[in-house]
Amino acid sequence: MIDEKPQLVAGMRRKGHYREIAEMLASLFEYAMSCKAIIVGHPLFLYHEKSVEEAKRADEAGNADIEVCVPILKNIPENDMIRCYELAGGKMAKTVHKGPYQECESTYMELFDWLQKNNHKIIGPIREGYVNDPSTAGLK
Repeated sequence: MIDEKPQLVAGMRRKGHYREIAEMLASLFEYAMSCKAIIVGHPLFLYHEKSVEEAKRADEAGNADIEVCVPILKNIPENDMIRCYELAGGKMAKTVHKGPYQECESTYMELFDWLQKNNHKIIGPIREGYVNDPSTAGLK
């Protein structure tokens, strides 16, 4: 478990397919850079579905709850697609997946198993932090 601090982010949220994450991050970064935002951390995907099965159904139906954000130093102008807000902090479980995004299901299953075995519950969106560029990692 780690203690994650609250952080100011610029974010974008919509319904769709998970394959849209890379495109959304690119749009978010393009807008943030045009506003001269000072980016202070890795981009994030907020996973609102509560299980792998729920995520698969939502993705197949094209109504997955997709939210991407990037930590910023101070607010930038908002528009109808992008808003600034404080992403909550708190105690969180953390794991690392190395490999193609399409193969991260086993990492999620291990995380869910660990949470259950240790009597922890998911009470908010799961965060995926990207330490590489999703547009070059097969999400297109």
